[in-house]
Amino acid sequence: MLVLLLALLAGHSANASSEKDPLEAINRPIFAFNDALDRVALRPLAKGYDYVMPAPAQRGVSNFLSNLYDVTSALNAVLQFRFANAAQAGGRFLVNTTLGIGGIFDVATPMGIRPYRSDFGQTLAIWGVPEGPYLMLPLFGPRTVRSGAGTLVDTFALSIPPQLDDNSVRNTIWGVELIHGRARLLESDQLISGDRYIFVRDVYLQQRQVIVNDGEVVDEFSNFEDEWEEEF
Repeated sequence: MLVLLLALLAGHSANASSEKDPLEAINRPIFAFNDALDRVALRPLAKGYDYVMPAPAQRGVSNFLSNLYDVTSALNAVLQFRFANAAQAGGRFLVNTTLGIGGIFDVATPMGIRPYRSDFGQTLAIWGVPEGPYLMLPLFGPRTVRSGAGTLVDTFALSIPPQLDDNSVRNTIWGVELIHGRARLLESDQLISGDRYIFVRDVYLQQRQVIVNDGEVVDEFSNFEDEWEEEF
């Protein structure tokens, strides 16, 4: 989905409105710092990880991490009063944790239990909390005020289980998640064009819109076509 968004935004990212980015003067230097850190440290680590980790092992890491976030998806679905989705995410966690050996193997999907993703940022949106301005955080990257608050809550929720209560275990998982996630985006680097800051900002805001809308992409071109036909 992220690669698709990158491709769709490649042609018009520079035309994005800055209404959501009143802190651009502050965000840009932070983005430059993050970008430099990525070039000298994170990207080389991700390339090394991608080189030494075979595809089946990377798939197992993806499954394990996704299994963890099934927990927060279930909790957020409850907070959104979407109990069928909560049962769906909770069922995936139970099945994959037991039959999938701690979530390394995804056995729930072949059984018909499809993934359901939600986070506390979406929960806040459903509760009517405004999105707030776009933020670029040191090390943590792009956020909005609402999604940033959601990340804090989701991270705290993942720290509650006893097996993640140990700092060393939790930090190891988060470190692996960071490098694994960056490795999955290596092929997307070449899609970034023009002003990197604006491009990354637009992709993130579009991605958050998709999440808040339960995966539905807002078609901004239909209205344009109707207006064009009315004029001509």
